[in-house]
Amino acid sequence: MKNRAACALLVWATAVFHAETAQAQGADTAAPLAGLQRAGEGTLRVWGLEIYRARLWVSPGFAPADYAALPLALELSYARSFSAAAIAERSIAEMRRAGPFSAAQATRWQQALQAALRDVQPGDRITGLYQPGRGATFRMRGRTVGTVADPEFARLFFGIWLAPQTSEPGLRAELLGTEAPP
Repeated sequence: MKNRAACALLVWATAVFHAETAQAQGADTAAPLAGLQRAGEGTLRVWGLEIYRARLWVSPGFAPADYAALPLALELSYARSFSAAAIAERSIAEMRRAGPFSAAQATRWQQALQAALRDVQPGDRITGLYQPGRGATFRMRGRTVGTVADPEFARLFFGIWLAPQTSEPGLRAELLGTEAPP
């Protein structure tokens, strides 16, 4: 009787695991906005430690040289815990590579981004939606958690990953589905 119960528990646990895995994989492949297609994915590592896995979805006709011309979505699946304040601060520092902006803009954008985001734990996913001329919307767990309605902010924010001047050219190449620069 004990063997049957243990066997039944094992079968049930295996079925639950496979169902959850299939559900998670389905969520991983679904486009965050209608009409977008998956371009690529990659992992950001710092000193060998995984920080997050990134996935990019783009509109038909997307051109890397003009990444801000069409709607797109970028999902970050975190492997580590970070506060919204730390994410916002680092984002502003990285945005400077994509283009210049004033100290006043930096302060305003950092506050807006911190308000738009949530603290993250390992396994949390934030999806940023870029709409040209409108700004950026951020989603977590299937719902909108914040918006920064500034087109220039949004262009520079997504430039963290997509601008040729990114600090992570290898990750950019993986997201775009191209070869990394030498």
